[in-house]
Amino acid sequence: MLTIDKFCYLSKLRYKNASEKFAFALITLLFCVISRSAAVSGIVLLAAGILTVRKGGIPLFRYLRFLLVPLAFLLLSTVAIFVNISRTPLDLFALPVGGFYLTGSRAAAADGVKLILTAMASVSCLYFLTFNTPMPDILNVLAKLHCPKLLIELMLLIYRFIFILLETASALSTAQASRLGNRDYRTACKSFGSLLAVLLLLAMKRSNALYDAMESRCYDGSIRVLNETCPPRAGEIAAIIGFELFLAAVWLLEVFVL
Repeated sequence: MLTIDKFCYLSKLRYKNASEKFAFALITLLFCVISRSAAVSGIVLLAAGILTVRKGGIPLFRYLRFLLVPLAFLLLSTVAIFVNISRTPLDLFALPVGGFYLTGSRAAAADGVKLILTAMASVSCLYFLTFNTPMPDILNVLAKLHCPKLLIELMLLIYRFIFILLETASALSTAQASRLGNRDYRTACKSFGSLLAVLLLLAMKRSNALYDAMESRCYDGSIRVLNETCPPRAGEIAAIIGFELFLAAVWLLEVFVL
């Protein structure tokens, strides 16, 4: 089982209404993307972290480790915003390199920081949803929103095959390691290529076996999953509306006053 999937089933927010969590994550994410506000992004990042760690019971260290993954990509991708090559030095820093300057401006640095905050806040919204809501509940919400049935079934099958492929790849890797298949770099590369080739063949065989099993159980083009009903609560809905209105007020205050 994936770590994220394990956490969402152990989360204290597991039995909260999935539609409420989905609406909170989606609307908050839209606020982050549309506003591009550092203040809104900072509030969202903090609020999503508190809800996931304190209310959901997800370990803080593991949550921060998951946040470091997108942060590393963001830092590498925003180097192009911070650093410029120009003949004239800018106001933040300037390093002479031949006849040019490796330089940056305060405005570019502010835009880069704002971009990182917006992206991290958006990721934290998605983490809140994935860490606290199992996949069948998310698919149930999408069905209520009249998402195409074919798309939902494909998502469910792909989600299921992630675990099958990981389990198969882990077994093949263990078998290779027990036969000294990773004793040096050259052998490790050869073993990795063999693993991918065998994994492709096994994936095809298992997909055919899965379809045969579904056909033998009277598969009629629709996969039915038993969903646990968690009724919405007025207090939680009011809290979500209040938080979104607070974000809107912060955004408007930043736009029209500051």
